[in-house]
Amino acid sequence: MFRTALRNVLAHKARLLMTVLAVTLGVAFVSGTLVFTDTLGKALSGQSAKSYDKVAVSVTSWGAGRNEDGVREGDPGISRQTVDKVRAVKGVDTVSARVSGFAGVGDENGRLIGDGWANRGSNFAPAKGGQDPSYTFVEGSGPTTANQIALDKETASTGKYKVGDKVRVATNGPVKEYVLGGVFTTEDGQVNAGGSLVLFDTATAQQLYLKPGFFDELSVSAAAGASSDRLLADIEPLLDDKNTRAQTGAELAKEQAKDIKAQMSGMSTMLLVFAGISLFVGIFLIYNTFTMLVAQRTKELALLRAVGAKRGQVVRSVLSEALVVGVISSAIGLLTGIGLAIGMRSLMDSIGAKIPAGDLVIAPATIIAALVIGVFVTTVAAVFPAWRTGRIPPVAAMGSAHLPADAKSLLLRNISGSVLSLVGFAMTLGGVSASGENGRYLIGGGAFFILIGLIVLLPLLSRPLIAAVRPLLEKVFGVPGKLAAQNAVRNPRRTAVTAASLAIGLTLVTTLSVLGITMGKAVDRMSTDKLKADYKVSMAMGGGSLDTSVAEALAKAPGIKAVSPQRADMLKIGEDFKAASGVNPTAIGELLNIDVVGGSLGSLAQGQVAVAEKTAKEGGLKVGSTLQVMYDDGKKGSLKVGAIYKDMEGLLSPYVLDEKILAPHTEKPYIPEVYVNATGGESKAGEKAVLDALGNNPALSIATRQDMRNEMGGMINTALNVMYGLLGMALIVSVLGVVNTLAMSVFERTQEIGMLRAIGLDRSRVKNMIRLEAVVISLFGAVLGVAIGVFLAWAVGSTLTESVPDYALVLPWDRIGIFLLLAGVVGVLAAMWPARSAARLNMLTAIKTE
Repeated sequence: MFRTALRNVLAHKARLLMTVLAVTLGVAFVSGTLVFTDTLGKALSGQSAKSYDKVAVSVTSWGAGRNEDGVREGDPGISRQTVDKVRAVKGVDTVSARVSGFAGVGDENGRLIGDGWANRGSNFAPAKGGQDPSYTFVEGSGPTTANQIALDKETASTGKYKVGDKVRVATNGPVKEYVLGGVFTTEDGQVNAGGSLVLFDTATAQQLYLKPGFFDELSVSAAAGASSDRLLADIEPLLDDKNTRAQTGAELAKEQAKDIKAQMSGMSTMLLVFAGISLFVGIFLIYNTFTMLVAQRTKELALLRAVGAKRGQVVRSVLSEALVVGVISSAIGLLTGIGLAIGMRSLMDSIGAKIPAGDLVIAPATIIAALVIGVFVTTVAAVFPAWRTGRIPPVAAMGSAHLPADAKSLLLRNISGSVLSLVGFAMTLGGVSASGENGRYLIGGGAFFILIGLIVLLPLLSRPLIAAVRPLLEKVFGVPGKLAAQNAVRNPRRTAVTAASLAIGLTLVTTLSVLGITMGKAVDRMSTDKLKADYKVSMAMGGGSLDTSVAEALAKAPGIKAVSPQRADMLKIGEDFKAASGVNPTAIGELLNIDVVGGSLGSLAQGQVAVAEKTAKEGGLKVGSTLQVMYDDGKKGSLKVGAIYKDMEGLLSPYVLDEKILAPHTEKPYIPEVYVNATGGESKAGEKAVLDALGNNPALSIATRQDMRNEMGGMINTALNVMYGLLGMALIVSVLGVVNTLAMSVFERTQEIGMLRAIGLDRSRVKNMIRLEAVVISLFGAVLGVAIGVFLAWAVGSTLTESVPDYALVLPWDRIGIFLLLAGVVGVLAAMWPARSAARLNMLTAIKTE
């Protein structure tokens, strides 16, 4: 029977082509993801380990921490005295003490060099012989005075800087000018990932990033014959600050490798989810293929039964065919996936995303996963068609009748589909009522049951829905339209399975689109309605906190009307720490449209606090209430509630007070943004006033209200485009499913098409009939997918109304129209080959076909 199965595969290789393609694409997605993430992870881990080759012990400080009462205590870092004690430990060769933070360098056009998140500044820490072991200088030497810096080689090359040039360096305040004293190479992971590194002398770096006399990190190298573990045991007792940790270089490299693996695992999981979707969609194609093959071979299979083959043997022969197809598809998919991984690596290199050099990693687990997934998916999809072959009676060999679905099986299918759908809708509506994160979990479960129920019910739904458009098709397209509508519902199960793959893909695409567009509109309304500032100043590319000097420089600058920082701080109120915003009380009302529902915003200038309405209700607060608070340094005080305002999440914390009240209690405040109004409003002159005040700092972002709206809209559109791209594989498989169904349907209806040609249906109308059938099936799946996607988007959005106050469902009719139009185009394209094949049939030969 296995030889029979193999001969059948070879005999029907053209009909199995789409199945092979579908499985190949899914397996390629999986194997490509695994190979790429394994290769990237190994390269990053190798680079990380290389950077710690000469480190025997690493000591890291997290700065001053909070005690059990929430009071900050301890040193801000590792003191000079501790460094000297570590240096005196027996077996220590050198100690490199580091302090670091953000630093950016502009190119000749003033643009920031490198990725903002990976642009760093640190100190040059010379050891014996005046060399810093972490850096190899290719030009000049390390900085020794406050006006000197050194740059990594890539940054110096990009900026076209040479030793002796003046370089404008931006930290988190106004830009400063330094003299380039040297250029170096390094194994620093962030530099190799596309960032930049600026080295200052130690005193300057401490002043910029921490506090004179303190460091963030120590790298200890061992003398010949000294043990890292012994050094660690001797160094740990010298660290009296509980916020300081020591570990061997090997342990640190291992820890970072573990972190890298976790990050790669997260990326891999996300990509594998989309690969899983494409494989799930592929199951419908495979199911349809084997169902039609079994139906077309009814006489052949019955003949096998008649000559002595048992039911189990016939079933196993069909499963063996699926097994052969699965093995072939998996092997091709694995090789394609390896090619995709190589291509992805080259693509990332070409767009400037630097990936460390390393060998391609093809793990045994990847090979096994590719083979198992491909074979499993193909075999599972073929189980039900194979089971049906066991029901073919030997007497069927005398005719060519197919096995119709009996009334009982259709009734059971409809009942089970209805139950599943009702459970799904009930769970989804329950999630809407529950709201919040728990509600979204319920909606996710409900969505699963709705989709499964839909798949089961699609044969029932196909007849009335397609019948509803039949008069239109007949009126517009005549006989081909009438025949197309009839053919689409001739075999409801086949139509349903084909449409299901499109429905699943468009459900996901529509849900994401509606949610993304609605969130974008909510942010847009927030920017328009609540933000009155002309400009927002922040660190470029997520660089972190601004320095207090930014707001000070802007406040003194000509052409500037109002300035307020949005200082993010914490207050301990009762037993919990609460987020608080420190602002300029005299200017904040001009910069933000704060809807005060009680008291006066002017009370902020009198040392009082404004509280968000929701927070006030939860805490039973009203205007005149007194809050007992503890500040960041542990000092306590009382604040009187002077105003209550409607919540402004994303712009203001629940508690707002004068920044001057917070300033004495925090040495290094966190200021994510500063809001600015220019004297003449938003204009070129206003923007120039802001730029001049900040010294044309390349590390600072100056955004208008439109820029802020575009930034959020751009992020949402980018996220949606990524999702569309990842779901594209599933949609491609859906297209293959339509092609496959039509091609096999044409083969099955060869005699019928010949008869139609014989009674006067010309070639062009035969083509139109096949095309219209494809469009009807595609639009049937698309309409259902869009409808369910909108429903799920509404459900998920209902759980976001509390966290996004301006959230209101927006239906992007333009995108929905594009989705439906593309579904129609998919139908036309999918029908090209089957329609051409049908039109080219010789009518006499077709009529003689059984």
